[in-house]
Amino acid sequence: MSTPSPTEDKIRQQLADNPIILYMKGVPEAPECGFSAKAVAALQGTGIPFAYVNVLAAPFIREKLPKISHWPTFPQLFVAGELVGGSDIVEDMALKGTLKPLLENAAGKSTEARSMEISEIRGLIEAALPDCRLAVEGEGCNFSVVVVSQEFEGVSPVRRQQKVLAAVKEPLSTGALHAMSMKVYTPAEWEAEKPADSDLVQIG
Repeated sequence: MSTPSPTEDKIRQQLADNPIILYMKGVPEAPECGFSAKAVAALQGTGIPFAYVNVLAAPFIREKLPKISHWPTFPQLFVAGELVGGSDIVEDMALKGTLKPLLENAAGKSTEARSMEISEIRGLIEAALPDCRLAVEGEGCNFSVVVVSQEFEGVSPVRRQQKVLAAVKEPLSTGALHAMSMKVYTPAEWEAEKPADSDLVQIG
């Protein structure tokens, strides 16, 4: 009997750690094939967080997974460690109304167990932007943040948000953090634009 490769072990660990995981081309915000885009749209339509792996950025997983799943193409959706199928199956289940109950059953209490605290969000962002001041609101998997940092000086709004998103990349990929809205300012912008009656005036 052949010994499992490190990549196979990694895949099995991913399946064990994530009750809902999509192996896709690209990322949910920017799928790199139409089939992955369809699967993502169906999953997002349920409102249930899911983990994902971009197989284009993980060539060894892209090579090994079909041998484990016995499914030759991508995307591949796994629920509770079992292959559900590709985009056509996922889309059909969404249309028939059977996808959401399946995901809800698989997620169960695990979503609550993996949800994040405000202190965790603060810690990740402060580690990435040590000079920042911020305010964080929300609970469970959905948060809103205001980040003020000198590092944003001369940086476009998109690049600023990318810096913040990079800090929470891991919880976004696992589903522990499902959504995060943000406002990003330089110190001068914050002093000029902060709402006089905002609860976020005193950010630390």
